[in-house]
Amino acid sequence: MDEKNPWMKYDYWDDEIEIIKSILNKTELIETTKWGGIVYTINNKNVIGVGAFKNYFALWFYNGVFLKDELNVLVNANEGVTKALRQWRFTSKEEINEKHILAYINEAIANEKEGKSIKPTKKPRIVCEFLDTELESDKELSIAFEKFTSSKQNEFLEYIETAKQEKTKLARFEKIKPMILNNIGLNDKYR
Repeated sequence: MDEKNPWMKYDYWDDEIEIIKSILNKTELIETTKWGGIVYTINNKNVIGVGAFKNYFALWFYNGVFLKDELNVLVNANEGVTKALRQWRFTSKEEINEKHILAYINEAIANEKEGKSIKPTKKPRIVCEFLDTELESDKELSIAFEKFTSSKQNEFLEYIETAKQEKTKLARFEKIKPMILNNIGLNDKYR
């Protein structure tokens, strides 16, 4: 059974997507599938994605924030959250202008080759005095904890720190201690 592409939620944009793909295929970008969707890359770097939704189909530029956007067509799909990604939304086949689309695509390719990108910022380490005290008193646990990535460390720290009562913190610690010692992340079973 074929799984439905999550970026292609509606079949009625099939013809339009094929037109967009035919334009993209005129460039040096390589078509691939990532996260179940169509992504075009150069040097293994994501440059453009293609998708269809209920009210529109779209090109999204992974580092679209660097595009000049002279036609003023790019939107930030998730204002305040998305830093670099920009979408160009279309609502009909008539809006597809190969010359304009190629200009944006070629600028995105040039930007990628120049290395223009926004690097994600790391979240600061969560402060959890309870777990920090436990780690200081148990060297084996501390060494095992340090093997985790900072994001997985933060998951453990937040799990303990969000408990309101000391007895809950202690119960949570007893639950995660064997996980830490066995190199099992708090949310590994969900990944």
